[in-house]
Amino acid sequence: MNPLLCIETGTPTCSVALGFDNKLIDVEESHDPNNNHAKNLTVFIKNLLEKHNIKPANLAGVAISKGPGSYTGLRIGVSAAKGICYGANLPLIAVGSLNAMAHGALVWLTQNRQFAPDIVCPMIDARRMEVYTQLFNIKGESISDVEAKILDKSSYSDLLSTKKILFLGNGSPKAKDVIKSTNAAFIDDFMPSARFMLPLASRLFNQKKFEDVAYFEPLYLKDFIATVAKNKVLGQK
Repeated sequence: MNPLLCIETGTPTCSVALGFDNKLIDVEESHDPNNNHAKNLTVFIKNLLEKHNIKPANLAGVAISKGPGSYTGLRIGVSAAKGICYGANLPLIAVGSLNAMAHGALVWLTQNRQFAPDIVCPMIDARRMEVYTQLFNIKGESISDVEAKILDKSSYSDLLSTKKILFLGNGSPKAKDVIKSTNAAFIDDFMPSARFMLPLASRLFNQKKFEDVAYFEPLYLKDFIATVAKNKVLGQK
């Protein structure tokens, strides 16, 4: 089977993976919080394909992490994926960013069995006390809709009264600050990765659930808000 190229850029992580199903060929990624996706993504893709002597036309398709997440990061990833699909006439596959993170949590749980959750809750930072999030069961199946959620000390209190929840992602430190239930656990060092997309993207590929390359847009949840540097607001140079 020709490999899929998977791209994750919706968080500070910039990640590219090659593989199919659970067979990872290789991954190239950076988790640097100051990562320059616009600069690094095309380099990562080029390096990975050349390393394994694969031309774009020899790929099965391209899978993109569709969001929610960073507006700029998502646009960079989707633009690169569309360019490859257009140029090589490949199908475009979109994987929910939170779905991929939930799958990554299940991989983590196979290696760390000290906590057995009932629910997995990936979180992506959305600034202030807000996160993008969704709930999944331990099979990786979604049990809630994607939402932009403002966290406080009562968040998930009803669920946590009877269920154990595992929180992860770069939004989870906010939850850790306010959620003090003994039924809550946190993966402090979890990082998104394109390799977590592979099984999900492969399933969508086999089901022929492809996106329209011309019209596909990421899942932003919120409108883009441009920020102005403080020194410009104050009229400084």
